[in-house]
Amino acid sequence: MEMQGFRKGDSLYVYLSGEIDEHSVSRIRRDADTLIDENAGLSRAIFNLAGVKFMDSTGIGFLIGRYNRLKRYGMGMYLENPNSGTDKILTLSGVYSLMPKV
Repeated sequence: MEMQGFRKGDSLYVYLSGEIDEHSVSRIRRDADTLIDENAGLSRAIFNLAGVKFMDSTGIGFLIGRYNRLKRYGMGMYLENPNSGTDKILTLSGVYSLMPKV
């Protein structure tokens, strides 16, 4: 699992790639939380999922945890470019009701 993030205007862009599962999520959770904390006060965070090859329920938990952290800062969270498998999981789980797909 890899993560890259950068600020552009009033948005935080987070690019995820690899597999989001119980074996990879602990490091990426810490890195994402640090990135969010360092960019508190922006209007939104956009998580790009184009590079995510596999995601299970741990990945959903990861996204919801970041959503809750961003919400504390008053920031919105959006998801973009999920592959068809990831999109199906996110649709079935109802995640898009919290984090719209852009």
